[in-house]
Amino acid sequence: MSPPLPVPTHLAPTPGRGRLQLKDVSIAYGEGAARRTVVERFDLDVEPGEFVCVLGPSGCGKSTVLNAVAGFVPAARGLLEVDGETIQGPGADRGMVFQQATLFPWKSVLENVAFGPLMSTGSTSTAEQTARTFLSLVGLAAFEKHYPSELSGGMQQRVGIARALANYPRVLLMDEPFGALDAQTRAMMQEALLNIWAEFRTTVLFITHDIEEAIFLGDRVVVMSANPGRIVADIRVDIPRPRTPEVQFSETFLAIKRECFAHIRSETLKAFAHQQNATALS
Repeated sequence: MSPPLPVPTHLAPTPGRGRLQLKDVSIAYGEGAARRTVVERFDLDVEPGEFVCVLGPSGCGKSTVLNAVAGFVPAARGLLEVDGETIQGPGADRGMVFQQATLFPWKSVLENVAFGPLMSTGSTSTAEQTARTFLSLVGLAAFEKHYPSELSGGMQQRVGIARALANYPRVLLMDEPFGALDAQTRAMMQEALLNIWAEFRTTVLFITHDIEEAIFLGDRVVVMSANPGRIVADIRVDIPRPRTPEVQFSETFLAIKRECFAHIRSETLKAFAHQQNATALS
């Protein structure tokens, strides 16, 4: 991989920024009798530059929390802040990467990544310089003229990560970004993400259902309860960085995995029992 191009100084990230705070957050869907609380009394404090992974049983509200931080979903109660500023809607201070790469199919790879910087600076040359910086960083400098349909799933996700980072967001939000990839590509993408994160130390909130992925990537693993979702465990991952795949066989890694598994199994059983009861009463 060739070295990245110089980062435009006016777009460079500011050290110490990107603190994320969620205080007593509850989120509900529907109206009247159909109203349902999905997330309840959710509290989370993420320090600038921290990599936090969120685990939980299916339907616990993991993605809902992420969408609320992104500004896509309003909270019924509570406070959501980035660096003390209340989140009131989507903003360039938060970059989003979805499970499926949401690229513009009619734009080239370079144009996709340059889109955000172009909107914020109005300068095509600056936007393309920034885009090339990040395409080089994710190892796709040679594919800038290609279109999304010409790329593999893993390559498309790398373009998505480059596009999300091209605005130098304070917080990077990732909703199971590697969930649709095969095991080998997923492992390579995890290592690539850690290398990119080590370069910029952007605050990351990463949603996943994969325990091993959460431990390998995160500084902390936050485990959510069955619906309505709230935090039942906040586990520090005391494994030195940089990390290689071999760390997954260490005693520390396996101990954290057992702890996470116990919480997830307990909450999944609760969710299953609740569904059975609801079916019996219907």
